[in-house]
Amino acid sequence: MSSLLEVHESAWIADSARLHGRVSIGEGSSVWHNAVLRSECCEIRIGRMTNIQDFVMVHVGYEDATTIGDFCSITHHATVHGCTIEDHCLVGINAVVMEGARIGRGSIVAGGAVVREGASYPPGSIIAGIPAKKIAERDNARANRLNAWLYHRNAQHTRRGDYRAWEGAEFDAWRRAKRAEIEADRDL
Repeated sequence: MSSLLEVHESAWIADSARLHGRVSIGEGSSVWHNAVLRSECCEIRIGRMTNIQDFVMVHVGYEDATTIGDFCSITHHATVHGCTIEDHCLVGINAVVMEGARIGRGSIVAGGAVVREGASYPPGSIIAGIPAKKIAERDNARANRLNAWLYHRNAQHTRRGDYRAWEGAEFDAWRRAKRAEIEADRDL
């Protein structure tokens, strides 16, 4: 890791993750196994409570920074390249979001979708297909925040060597309480 990195002390970065160039990672965020964040120019900014899951590739464009907001989940094998993903979004497994694209707050990019360069989607979009199109509109901010909280919990447990963060009575009680907190927007 280089001196251009700004990683909040509460963030968890897997040993096998690779971060290169100008990268900032916010409070409570996590970068999982074999993820790569690389910025030879511009910069990569990851908000708070966001998870970059296993084998994700985050890169920049020649003229486009990559910005991923708060409470986002960028799921396994996704590629995020020189684009903006606003707060409370989920990018599905194997999805690709290209340079200059903008994903509005509370949206979902479906697994396997390919978002074209320069495409822009309003808040609350459900985006799917090759090439990706908005197929529905629904504010998924709260559901996406719950997913981000689940990954935050998982990262905290993993940091301690406990790889079973999502099972048992204690977890079930935690999830019920967290859902109620999110529904009232007390988690923000």
